[in-house]
Amino acid sequence: MSKFKGGFETRLIHGCEFEDSMGAATVPIYQTSTFGFKDAQQGANRFAGIEEGYIYTRIGNPTIDALERQLASLENGHRSIAVSSGMAAVSTIYLTLLSYGDHMISTDAVYGPARGVMEKQFCRFGMSASYVNTGNIDNILAAIRPETKVLYIETPANPTMDVTDIRACAEIARKHNLTLVVDNTFCSPYLQNPLDLGADIVFHSMTKFINGHADIVAGVIIANDPDLYGRLRNMMVNLGCNMDPTQAYMVMRGLKTLALRVERSQESAQKVASFLENHPKVAWVRYPGLPSHPQYDLVKKQMRGPGSMISFGLKAGFEGASILMNKVKLAMLAVSLGGVETLIQHPASMTHAKVSKEDKLKAGISEDLVRFSVGIENVEDIITDLESGLSYV
Repeated sequence: MSKFKGGFETRLIHGCEFEDSMGAATVPIYQTSTFGFKDAQQGANRFAGIEEGYIYTRIGNPTIDALERQLASLENGHRSIAVSSGMAAVSTIYLTLLSYGDHMISTDAVYGPARGVMEKQFCRFGMSASYVNTGNIDNILAAIRPETKVLYIETPANPTMDVTDIRACAEIARKHNLTLVVDNTFCSPYLQNPLDLGADIVFHSMTKFINGHADIVAGVIIANDPDLYGRLRNMMVNLGCNMDPTQAYMVMRGLKTLALRVERSQESAQKVASFLENHPKVAWVRYPGLPSHPQYDLVKKQMRGPGSMISFGLKAGFEGASILMNKVKLAMLAVSLGGVETLIQHPASMTHAKVSKEDKLKAGISEDLVRFSVGIENVEDIITDLESGLSYV
């Protein structure tokens, strides 16, 4: 496969930079744990870093490498590191950037387990974090301490859909010598490129939009700086949270249709959000494509589209939300997001259940909040399904 660059959609198909000796149209699956050396000297040279080549799949693999090159290209980064899950990416980043006594500032409405692993696990090793609404830059400035090393943002935030100004955060990070990390899962590289806006690291749960078919679990970390990339790569290798070659092949297959899927789902999401905003039983709707979104102007400046994630609340509160989730038929009651199928879930009792009630309320994760991931089904069917479910509320 050629190294032809071209536009984003072209790079989704041809961007893996892999040359197959047999001329295969797709990257083969190198399902092997180890790679042989032609002689002892070659083995020694590869371990010493004198000679390029593969040693062991935890360290590197041709199938995984092809995916990593493609994702680095899509995010305009130096190199990327494919890992076994989105949380593997989170843990690798934390352990690379933070040591005993170090402090991190994070978006408060961040993915629940990303907060939970810091508060329940990494705190045992002397790391700490402050969780603030990073949509307000003053909150970030007020939270900076002498020991602060990392500014970690998720934008749009999961599940409140709050949007943070990445470029403004990059300026703060440079001024205060912080590493800026951006979780870009909700947008995918098709709608937003944080490295172009000054971020140091961008990562994704590839389980979501990048793969898009709800059939694998995976993550990726992309860095701009070669030295930072090397530190992240070494941490991943030592942790052993590498991706599997078949997993990488599946992601590359799903990645080819990313632009088509995102365009279709966000077109439908705009219609679904408008329907919800005008429904008498709906109290509020938070969708980046609606003028009612508090950061609507920032969305238009920072993102190439509003995406397909919607949060909304019902006037009947949690009871109404429960009825709706139990009554819809087309929308699957399940966690995750960004797939071809429409999903509905209740963050306060599901994805963010481990976050304390007080912290959930501070972050805007209310009991009435319903998270809705719009798929690529017929949009009229999605709306009809919601209308039917709401009739029981």
